[in-house]
Amino acid sequence: MSAPLGIIGGSGLGRLAALSDVRSQDVVTRWGAPSGPLLHGRLGGRAVVFLARHGPDHALAPHRIDYRANVQALVDAGVRAAVAVATVGGIAAGLDAGALVVPHQLIDYTWGRVASFGDAPGEAVHHVDFTHPYTPTLRDGLIAAACATGVAVVPQGVYACMQGPRLETAAEIDRIERDGATVVGMTGMPEAVLAREAGLAYATLAVVVNAAAGRGDSAHGIAVAELQAGLERALETAVRVLVRFCEDFDGGA
Repeated sequence: MSAPLGIIGGSGLGRLAALSDVRSQDVVTRWGAPSGPLLHGRLGGRAVVFLARHGPDHALAPHRIDYRANVQALVDAGVRAAVAVATVGGIAAGLDAGALVVPHQLIDYTWGRVASFGDAPGEAVHHVDFTHPYTPTLRDGLIAAACATGVAVVPQGVYACMQGPRLETAAEIDRIERDGATVVGMTGMPEAVLAREAGLAYATLAVVVNAAAGRGDSAHGIAVAELQAGLERALETAVRVLVRFCEDFDGGA
């Protein structure tokens, strides 16, 4: 039997309605409890384990998430590959609300987050190669799934992870664009590096829900209250891609 695929749901994806044969499991890892229960089920005919990154009711701010417990919970459940869904702001021209991006690189601007399993008394220090933070085979699978579903997808990008939970200033977006970032979010790190430490294949499906501060429709400010409707539409598209990905995924990473 192949290992289940892990799916980490971001903002707006606290539950996965397309999941069938659902079984909820409350777990506690050696790092404590994850953000919420693990939802075991099937998506696109494949066994999956779903975890809402912010909790089922979106109660956890990005810097309050126990990323170690989340990754450990998936590993303990037998997951060997995980796809993370992340909502982001679009920096690069053309990345309007609703666009899907499969990042190939990231830049970490966060601070104060526990970023290693080795950051605890008695634990071994971990030095992992992080040259390419996302697993190529998973990235390729997401891109192929989008294309097969007829969904436009940007096949690469640089994800800038900011501290949050506030949105960024226009000057901050100018700065990280100069650094090479094309999308901006708040949860890509330390999730990605912890997955690498744990030996978990990992890729992100980034869903653009707004233009970043100072860009496009957000040139004079971001209408936070208006984001929800666009988020729901964009996530419906992302879930279609996930279903096709699960149909085609052979379990290898």
